Amino acid sequence: MSIIRSLTQDWSFTQVGGGQGTKNDEWLAVSQFPTTVHVELLKAKCIPDPFLGLNEWEVQWVGESDWAFKNTFEVSTKELAPTNVDLVFDGLDTFASVVFNGHKILDTENQFIAYRAPVKQYLKQGANELVINFSSAFLRGRELEKAHGKFHLWNGDSSRLHVRKAQYNYGWDWGPVLMTIGPWKPIALHTYNVRLTDVDVRSSVSEALDVKVTVDLTLSEKAPGLASVVLKNAQNSVIHTENNLQVGSGSARAEFHFSPGELELWYPVGYGEQPLYTVEVTVSDLQGNTLDTETQKVSFRRVRVVQEPLVDQEGLTFLFEVNNIKIFCGGSNWIPADSFLTTLTPERYRAWLQLLVDGNQNMIRVWGGGIYEYDVFYDICDELGILVWQDFMFGCGQYPAYDSFLKLVEVEAEQNVKRLRHHPSIVIFTGNNEDYQLAESINVVDYSDETSDFRKTEFPARYIYERTLPSIVSKFCDIHYHRSSPYSAPGTVTTDKTIGDLHQWNVWHGSQEPWHNWDILAGRFVSEFGMEGYPNIRTVDYWLAGDRSERYPQSRVNNNHNKADGFERRLELYLVENFKHAFDMDSYVYYTQIMQAETLASAYRLWRRNWRGRGREHTAGALVWQINDCWPTTSWAIVDYFLRPKPAYFAIARELRQYTVGMTRTEKKTFPNDLSAAQFTIATVLEVWGTNSTLSEKKAKLEVTCFDLYSSWTAQFFKDVVLAPNSSTELYSGDLPGQPVRTKQSEVPRAIIVSARLLDVSGTVLGRYSNWPEPFKFINFPGVKDLGFSVKTGGDGDSVELSTQKPIKGIILDAEGEDVKWSDQAIDLVPGDPQIVKAIGLKGRDVKVRFLGDGTA
Repeated sequence: MSIIRSLTQDWSFTQVGGGQGTKNDEWLAVSQFPTTVHVELLKAKCIPDPFLGLNEWEVQWVGESDWAFKNTFEVSTKELAPTNVDLVFDGLDTFASVVFNGHKILDTENQFIAYRAPVKQYLKQGANELVINFSSAFLRGRELEKAHGKFHLWNGDSSRLHVRKAQYNYGWDWGPVLMTIGPWKPIALHTYNVRLTDVDVRSSVSEALDVKVTVDLTLSEKAPGLASVVLKNAQNSVIHTENNLQVGSGSARAEFHFSPGELELWYPVGYGEQPLYTVEVTVSDLQGNTLDTETQKVSFRRVRVVQEPLVDQEGLTFLFEVNNIKIFCGGSNWIPADSFLTTLTPERYRAWLQLLVDGNQNMIRVWGGGIYEYDVFYDICDELGILVWQDFMFGCGQYPAYDSFLKLVEVEAEQNVKRLRHHPSIVIFTGNNEDYQLAESINVVDYSDETSDFRKTEFPARYIYERTLPSIVSKFCDIHYHRSSPYSAPGTVTTDKTIGDLHQWNVWHGSQEPWHNWDILAGRFVSEFGMEGYPNIRTVDYWLAGDRSERYPQSRVNNNHNKADGFERRLELYLVENFKHAFDMDSYVYYTQIMQAETLASAYRLWRRNWRGRGREHTAGALVWQINDCWPTTSWAIVDYFLRPKPAYFAIARELRQYTVGMTRTEKKTFPNDLSAAQFTIATVLEVWGTNSTLSEKKAKLEVTCFDLYSSWTAQFFKDVVLAPNSSTELYSGDLPGQPVRTKQSEVPRAIIVSARLLDVSGTVLGRYSNWPEPFKFINFPGVKDLGFSVKTGGDGDSVELSTQKPIKGIILDAEGEDVKWSDQAIDLVPGDPQIVKAIGLKGRDVKVRFLGDGTA
């Protein structure tokens, strides 16, 4: 029988040769296992918390030191009996030499690879000693760089390009320099006579939705025996069984076929259920003794990446189709959720991914500068119906392709494709993050060449992305492979907006466009875009660690907790273009949060409009950079390190509801002839559209109400509308009610706020949106006392009702003391449309309110 015994107890560690961490040959017991050095030193109070103040720079020595971990475990006579005994290392970070009972059994040099070492010959009854000596990955990387050359990159130290380790450890424009080191994944003793080395469960779902399932088994050696394969549904009922499969050749195959409807299919969240089936494989010898077993959770779905001509624009679609349903993918990019990965628990992963679903998102992109995530991450995505875009772990670099590096990449890719391929949530593998874009920026890519070996060119990693990875992906799974993110098509630059996916950083980076230009910045699938915003003030106060002298936006500590180059200029550019704002700490948090919310909501609103139905899927997805942080910081994240959603999270959630309404107002300047510049008219045009992500048309009533901010004037009209299924629908285009045609630039337009609501037949609000004149900085907001603004706490103490007699923009709610779990933020409020916000944990406390024009600026 194959038995795996985890080695989790009685581990200790030391700094090799002694130093700031431990004395020479002083072994400290670990607090948990798996673990890494920073985590243990922090718990032992040997280092300050690198997440606080400037302490990140107090611990740099840790990553440039060598460390050892030691374990002594008992082995019984029974464990000595099987033919084979292996030590299995699921993940060692990164360069390690492993010694077992005085014998060197393994050298490692890739954090992303699981290693297996046979130790039967060294095993003994009683106490056995395992020692893992870790060398500094930073120093080893510098040595490799000296040997193989220095290459270009964005973010971090250039030596990282030679090291197969989580690249964000070297520092990124949202993360600290914390070079982790240690046994970051489980270690086990595996005893067996014959074991299953591979179980490959694949399903092919046809357009008619019948399902063909194949299960391929591979054994560690050729041995007489039989295998059985059992398929069970979510209720643990047996659906199909295949017995007496001959495995004497070292492999076997089982095949099943199911007609449409016999199996329940897996759908993304919002489109159907997520039934999880189980495949149980058992291998026995001819006497019926079990040799090994394996169980995999699987689901069945038909997934296509559709790249087809559009009927009314140049280029091709880039969209995901699941079970014949085209899906608009509204989602987020994912970075590692902690600088110290071993502190992440299944509960934290679930909380993060539940936030994604609760925010009406349906896709997450695992970015290529982190890790191939833990199994539990993908298990939860399978369960919740989250589509996963999976990068290979190459990011923002001109990676090498020398032989020893390539060998590491090949093993890494094969192992991780095999580990992840059974997850129904994973719908695309992508070769890297922005490496073609970097190559374009330094002019080292020749797009006219599709046939070279590439290893001797200035872009050697094209061999990895165009030869190695697609070959491995096609051999070991049926998941779509895309060369890079972003990537357009062979021979085409990555900035082409008519084909492939696009990283649209011309808001914030690049040409620093106004966020109002998202519609003309759109691509077929926008897999990155973003805007920074400060986190919750509690998170700011956490990293300030009580130092009130640093509690202002431009302080040294706040500066260290924003890693983006030029963030001061960029934040202030977008603030000063759009807002009157204050500089005290609480106000700066507020204004950057509202700015982030407005920017990102605008993108989703305008790009969902571009999802116009069959053949007109001009934009098929938008993945915000980013949902999460790896430490307490100011970044592009829409939820901070402590899982506190920023207002932008809620603004995006409103734009990704099943039904939404959107508006634009544009000024149309007309000249009577082409001679005069002084004679013209300026008309203001209002456009209104709705979206419907369901598969059925929706009858609704459009209600449009206009308010003058400075008078009691209002205007209102209604229109019966039908929202087309899985599409946007144009609902109105005409003059903005109440706005006179102007004939001079000096004529100030009326401050008219337009509220649009979609109502179903019962009067329930399906979607709402308020359109305000912009930039907001030109608005002279009414006095707070003149608003008629009411904030009432519900009788349960955990809800708040908001109402007003004049329109209010950008409401953010808070309370003193413990944080509250709000159901909405960044709220626009208009007369006659009160809103109730759930406030779990408020417990009747007074509510603090911020909004534009609240008197602080």
